[in-house]
Amino acid sequence: MFTVANITRSDLLVGLCTAVLLVCSGVGLNSQSTAGAPGGTPTVTAMAVQEPPLIDGEVLADTAWENVSVATGFQQSTPDDGQPATQRTEIRVVFTSDTLFIGVVCYDSDPSLIVVTDSRRDSSMNDTDSIQIVFDTFRDRQNGFVFGTTPAGQEYDGQVINEGGSRSLFGSGGRGGFSRGGGGGFNLNWDGAWQVRTLVSDIGWSAEFAIPFRTLRFPARPQQHWGINFQRNLPRRNETAYWAPLPRQYNLYRVSMAGQLDGLVTPSGNARNLQLTPYVVGAMSKRDRLPDRRAVVTGDMGADLKYSVTPGLTLDATYNTDFAQVEVDDQQINLDRFNLFFPEKRPFFLENAGAFTVANEGAARQPDLGQTELFFSRRIGISATGQQIPILAGSRLSGKVTDTTTVGFLNMQTEDIDGVAPANNFTVARARRELPNRSSVGGLFVNRIATGRQARSNDYNRTYAVDGRWGVGDNAMVQGFVGRTETPGRRGRDHALNVSANYSSESWRLLTGYQENGEDFNPEVGFVRRTGGFRKYDLGINNTSRPNGFLKFQELTPHMSFTRFWNFDGVMETSFLHLHFMGEFEDSSSTGAWYDVKSERVFRTFSISGIPVAPGRYDFSETNYSFRYNRSAPISFGVSTTAGGLFGGDIVTVRPSVRLRYQETLNLSLSYSRNDIDLPAGSTITNLTSARIGYNLSPRVFLQGLIQHNDSAGLWSSNLRFGWLRDANTGLFLVYNDIEGISDYVPVGAGRSLILKFSYLLDVLN
Repeated sequence: MFTVANITRSDLLVGLCTAVLLVCSGVGLNSQSTAGAPGGTPTVTAMAVQEPPLIDGEVLADTAWENVSVATGFQQSTPDDGQPATQRTEIRVVFTSDTLFIGVVCYDSDPSLIVVTDSRRDSSMNDTDSIQIVFDTFRDRQNGFVFGTTPAGQEYDGQVINEGGSRSLFGSGGRGGFSRGGGGGFNLNWDGAWQVRTLVSDIGWSAEFAIPFRTLRFPARPQQHWGINFQRNLPRRNETAYWAPLPRQYNLYRVSMAGQLDGLVTPSGNARNLQLTPYVVGAMSKRDRLPDRRAVVTGDMGADLKYSVTPGLTLDATYNTDFAQVEVDDQQINLDRFNLFFPEKRPFFLENAGAFTVANEGAARQPDLGQTELFFSRRIGISATGQQIPILAGSRLSGKVTDTTTVGFLNMQTEDIDGVAPANNFTVARARRELPNRSSVGGLFVNRIATGRQARSNDYNRTYAVDGRWGVGDNAMVQGFVGRTETPGRRGRDHALNVSANYSSESWRLLTGYQENGEDFNPEVGFVRRTGGFRKYDLGINNTSRPNGFLKFQELTPHMSFTRFWNFDGVMETSFLHLHFMGEFEDSSSTGAWYDVKSERVFRTFSISGIPVAPGRYDFSETNYSFRYNRSAPISFGVSTTAGGLFGGDIVTVRPSVRLRYQETLNLSLSYSRNDIDLPAGSTITNLTSARIGYNLSPRVFLQGLIQHNDSAGLWSSNLRFGWLRDANTGLFLVYNDIEGISDYVPVGAGRSLILKFSYLLDVLN
């Protein structure tokens, strides 16, 4: 009889290697021609102009765009992959000595049907008429910059890392994008200094982008040859089209298949760019946990500095760092015994954050139950309880030193807080060399050492790692890392290793991987979801099909995944089988149903919302159904329901949500999650309610509110933000925060604060 105990580490590695070989051999048998193949790369030529375009959104009437080569001929990825786009799009590129200009004309046979859902900076491009541009400035076919806009003139930008990273099994690649702050494959939180203007007319809509060269990073030579691609979304048809055609399993971040931008000249004088962003901030606050609950008025100032050492290498420095304008975290309810992940949102840590990312993909299902981040910037300046720790100063050197070599060096110094944390110095060093066909090899070093009056002599932690990616053919990737940590007092297994392989075709996606973390592996400046040491194997299979009108489905994506964890004694800790059917309709509505079979072995008592779960083995299952109505409609709603077992008991979860919008000006979303939990040791009901409101006076002037009620954490929280933005998300911010306990409970951070902050970007050398 086949049992878990019969599976050895060598068996797992053999199985994984076999799977990798099968994937690789499959690639060789089923290779396909792509837009990025030699001789098939579309090209657009940039033209130098003496007089720049007037940035008002009017492209066709501006003489600066005359006699310029036009990029057109967009091709659909969805719904009719491989067919010409239903609406014509024209792209023109010109430049001056210091700025790159993109002129876009989006013809529309019926402009009255144009959809605009939001005008806030960096709000989603998926459910609105939009245009996006990706630049692979170093032509390394792995990384890039994304800029986008809508007919409302929205500003959207981000950084692509490793072609967007590996996707989960959920859905196809088409229009997706994700952000995990500093990590992940797409860093949406990066904000550059640039501008865009749009115009809606009887021919459709048009846009003019002005992107200073100093905002981008590129090789230190006059003649440039960049990778480039354009994406247009047409939500009324759920249509996505690209200038450089992409198979439907990929999205805009697939820069290895991008077209080419020629004719661009970047004067070397732009290398010496210096930007200074000073700020002043004042606050009035009351803290409910302090003996003296009177309002306290404080003020402070500081500055950030950015200097282009070369066009590809940037030095950032910060003094007395402040993040008052950053949106608060979304509340979560933990229904398991593992750590919760909250993304990085603080601006200083976000630019070139991908330079510090270690190859760590391969989870067959999100969230990755064994997720390990070797460097996680939220460990700097935020305590384990979420309390902010003042950052005195810091610096970061990051970017390209050659066309294929990326480096990153970060040093930060925090202050001490009595009874909370000593002062600490953080150092991170990273180097990565890009290789042909989306491959790379790199190394990472992370060091934390306590400093100052509260520091102990042996209070330090270090992480060492090497990682690599190997692109196999057009559709497969093998990647992984090997690392270890050094922590005084820990002498056991302090290593971690991860290896994974994935294969993507137009119809199939396969994932497999193996990871193990030693029981003393302790990256204190990283993130480990499951501590205590484990070995993990996972496998996932996804099929994507276009059913040609069956029940008005546009795309069907059934998939399955299997994940299993063992400890180092060979005892199974977690087994998880996931069977999932998903379908997207022609109007972008979607539905899904899944069935999970779980097995958990608990070694130490833990609590779920105050109810203890005793040690033992638990076998249970659950079912889920979800539906989401037309995401681009003025009224969109959804519901998700889950029912099944939970650690010897039962759970029923209901998550309804609704979104209301008025054009691009007003957005209101309400979400509610209720967990009815019945365990052997007791029963409880948890409720998590969230209300978001956004009112946009213009793309750069907004009022946002987030109100959350979490009875599991015992708190109400409110975050209200007014912003009047200038360049690169600087400007005037007015922020009100309120945290209150439920009943007599006083949570950490309870109280109220009113914060006024002003920051200004100065181009010192321009």
